[in-house]
Amino acid sequence: METQQIHKRRARYKGTHPRHYNEKYKELNPEKYEDTIEKVIQKGGTPAGMHISIMVQEILDFLQIQPGQNGLDATLGYGGHTRAMLQCLKGQGHLTALDVDPLEMAKTQERLRNAGFGPDILTIRQINFADADKVADEAGKFDFVLADLGVSSMQIDNPERGFSYKYDGPLDLRLNPQKGEPASERLKHVTQDELEGMLVENADEPYAEEIARQIIREIKKGNSIDTTGKLRELVEKALVSIPAAQRKEAVKKSCARTFQALRIDVNSEFEVLESFLQKMPDILNPGGRVAVLTFHSGEDRLVKKYFKEYYKEGIYSDIARNVVRPSAEECRRNSRAHSTKMRWAVRA
Repeated sequence: METQQIHKRRARYKGTHPRHYNEKYKELNPEKYEDTIEKVIQKGGTPAGMHISIMVQEILDFLQIQPGQNGLDATLGYGGHTRAMLQCLKGQGHLTALDVDPLEMAKTQERLRNAGFGPDILTIRQINFADADKVADEAGKFDFVLADLGVSSMQIDNPERGFSYKYDGPLDLRLNPQKGEPASERLKHVTQDELEGMLVENADEPYAEEIARQIIREIKKGNSIDTTGKLRELVEKALVSIPAAQRKEAVKKSCARTFQALRIDVNSEFEVLESFLQKMPDILNPGGRVAVLTFHSGEDRLVKKYFKEYYKEGIYSDIARNVVRPSAEECRRNSRAHSTKMRWAVRA
């Protein structure tokens, strides 16, 4: 018996243009509304539910992928880098792609399978790249590895994920929403000193003391900080002494850094990255190449440290002396590319 498909009415919105995530029905259907997608990108925006891959050509120029090679995309995300690397393989060799986000991973896998990249050339696994050694035990050592450490735009833009102070939603911040505790729970049992340290170490926040004091004061009153809006309001209160002319920009930057610091803590991002970098030499074939995209100073310092140490020890035959940055044109088309730095290394 044939089941009747239920028609789902699109989200309604006020005015001429949708403003909220779930109302942007055209942007959320890129295959159907290509013209709308291109208009958003041309204006320097990122369409809702999408992610524009950064520095694709620079990555490919360095990795020098050849048909028949074995590769690892440590951070699958929307799959833009993955697709570009697969095209370089020309149907020969294999690429393994990892992600911890089960929600976005399933969508990306469907897109890539529909594009013709089957299990014969692409394996997708839900596993943290801190366990890259376990992946290499099964897939073999790699000729090329890419790790894009940025949070995907799909996660940032979706209010339900709680990654951005710009949208009101649950204060979650977990890359895998099915595992661990959300940021709202983490804040319930953090001390003021711990929180201040977190803000400094994870985000170089200049107003760490004021923000930590304001948050802890709210928690001691018995109030939970369970939405992104509540956290944003507390940052605003903490910075009330800043002159009005500078306050708006200061609040914007401190909100971004506060959310970043919490996200890094909730997902143990520095510990995960350190484990990945320590294991890297053992998962690369001789002459194997690794490229890492970082988006803030804490990540970049770690990558620089390990690449430099292993180069001095002769484990890497060459490393990037200076960071590679996206072009001015790419930054114009994609505002989220501005803070990107690429470092690379070659296995001896």
